[in-house]
Amino acid sequence: MLYGVLFWEYIKNYAKTRLTYRADFWVEVLSDLMFQGMNLVFILVVFQHTPSLGGWSESEVIFVYGFFMIPYGIFSTFFGMWNFSERYIVKGEMDRILTRPAHNLFQVLLENVDPPSLIGSVVGAVIMAVCWNDLGLAFHWYYVLIMLLFVLGAVLVYGGIYTALSAISFFSDAPTGIVPLIYNVQNYGRYPVNIYNKTIRFVLTWLLPFAFVGVIPASYFLDKKADDLSQLAWFTPVMGVIVFGLGLALWNHGVKRYRGAGS
Repeated sequence: MLYGVLFWEYIKNYAKTRLTYRADFWVEVLSDLMFQGMNLVFILVVFQHTPSLGGWSESEVIFVYGFFMIPYGIFSTFFGMWNFSERYIVKGEMDRILTRPAHNLFQVLLENVDPPSLIGSVVGAVIMAVCWNDLGLAFHWYYVLIMLLFVLGAVLVYGGIYTALSAISFFSDAPTGIVPLIYNVQNYGRYPVNIYNKTIRFVLTWLLPFAFVGVIPASYFLDKKADDLSQLAWFTPVMGVIVFGLGLALWNHGVKRYRGAGS
């Protein structure tokens, strides 16, 4: 109940702030949509030069991209810790967080909540629905439950990886250089991993499992039941729990090591 009340209070404070600067809110929504639109245009341009990509049609790749947008939008809403090192370590705001009884990670996440990013999830769902119809895929009522399970697992994969990256700030004065690198790597997860060589495929599946935020769970709903990717889809929630558990463990260890601003 305590965390539920805190969550609601943080959301209300966010709404009050945004209502004061409404133009900024819509500018942020528009910029996010334009960014996602450019990625979609890139896929369309690629298929102007080839009929398939690693055995995947244009509609299938766009379907995967639509799924990719759903957990990414949720992740961006609740795990916006891009400036964690500068704000909480360098400027010392972590000291303030640690004086409160609620779990420190929970506080940090809610202080950086970004609801406009959920628009991307809605757009991703629309893209999936359009491609679903174009591909003539079967639909069963339990697909909704499976979709929610896969999306939750994908969000946890995202959250675990970026929680671990933020936790590096407790051990290093300049950890931000690795974040852009990982951010670029995650984009490979929105394409079929079988188009990459074995090394990259292994990295994207088991080391930095971004394949579980896009192509692997999305392949379950496509007509690729004999494909290795669709068989791995059920591991998405398991992978999510494992990755987030590891990220949280590293975070908790880093907090214990933290000794104050400038440490």
